[in-house]
Amino acid sequence: MKAHKLSNVSVKEYILKEQETKTKHEFHNGKIYALAGGTLNHGLIGGNIYSSLRKKLEAKESTCLPFNSDVKLFIEKSNSYVYPDCMVICDEIKTAPEDENSVMNPILIIEVLSKSTSDYDRGDKFFLYRKIPSFKEYILIDQKRHIVDVHFKNENSDLWQIIRYEGINQTIKIQSLSIELTMEELYYRATISKDE
Repeated sequence: MKAHKLSNVSVKEYILKEQETKTKHEFHNGKIYALAGGTLNHGLIGGNIYSSLRKKLEAKESTCLPFNSDVKLFIEKSNSYVYPDCMVICDEIKTAPEDENSVMNPILIIEVLSKSTSDYDRGDKFFLYRKIPSFKEYILIDQKRHIVDVHFKNENSDLWQIIRYEGINQTIKIQSLSIELTMEELYYRATISKDE
């Protein structure tokens, strides 16, 4: 999704603008960015990941809850509001002081990569996410190839490790939730290039 920068506003003005226009925007300390729509593959993969996570968490009777891209995330340390493609909260849900519909404490965040946002998702956005105290795992899903990168925080330090999964026959281990998802689940009915 490509972002279009708009003028400086307060958090209250930002929240009001979203309520009035029903359009998603990212907010970064006074600057707002209108988000453009995604591709069919992006929507399918985002739906697949949410659905699969929900089923797996319910099956193990977990108290963790997945959220789709309609739920906004507030990052307090950077005064930012963003819309991850999917996230999971395992503790009591903490909401933003100025917006009761924005959550603050995901353990896991997932982004479906697009051509226009891949660099942002891998760089600056990951940097923002790492400012969230509860955040332990970050999954990036390529929407054109069967490639998934899993970043997870080492329990004994602030160091992050990465595992790359490639190919339709792979099974992705989600360490923060102690569950596994197959590539087939993630890419169900998505159109993927044969030239992997």
